[in-house]
Amino acid sequence: MAPARFARYCQSMINKKLFFKTNQAGVVFGAVLLATLTGSAVYADDLHVGVYIAPPVVVAPVVVVQDDYVYYPDYAVYYNSRRHQYAYLQGGAWIFAAAPQGISVDVLLASPSVHMDWHDAPEHHHAEMVQKYPRNRKPSVEHQDHRDDVKAAAPDRDGKDRDKH
Repeated sequence: MAPARFARYCQSMINKKLFFKTNQAGVVFGAVLLATLTGSAVYADDLHVGVYIAPPVVVAPVVVVQDDYVYYPDYAVYYNSRRHQYAYLQGGAWIFAAAPQGISVDVLLASPSVHMDWHDAPEHHHAEMVQKYPRNRKPSVEHQDHRDDVKAAAPDRDGKDRDKH
């Protein structure tokens, strides 16, 4: 049986009616098609596909800490208890320093003081504070002086915190 199958196969190869008839244009088209397909296959090997995943954006929470001021009207000096700084006007400019100039901290702490109810910079309120609390005035019951609070918050001359009594 094997020779009969082989004979049929050979007969079909010899039968030219089963194949396409080609001319010179068909050969050129076939060559171009073969080159295109082969070129695409080579190009596909060089093609790299990647996926970019952006890292997550982390936003740190914003913590707002407000300044807290005590005003000493006799010397026109402000003490910022959060920053442990004194603020005063000198020569038209605001000075922020660890100690006020021209007066000792002990003398300043012994003078009348007023706790401020605003939390921004003293330069925004100074004109109003000078009118509201003139020098050498007696503190009212409404604005009791806060010397004990300031003494507890202010460091001693040697840098140590004062003991509360």
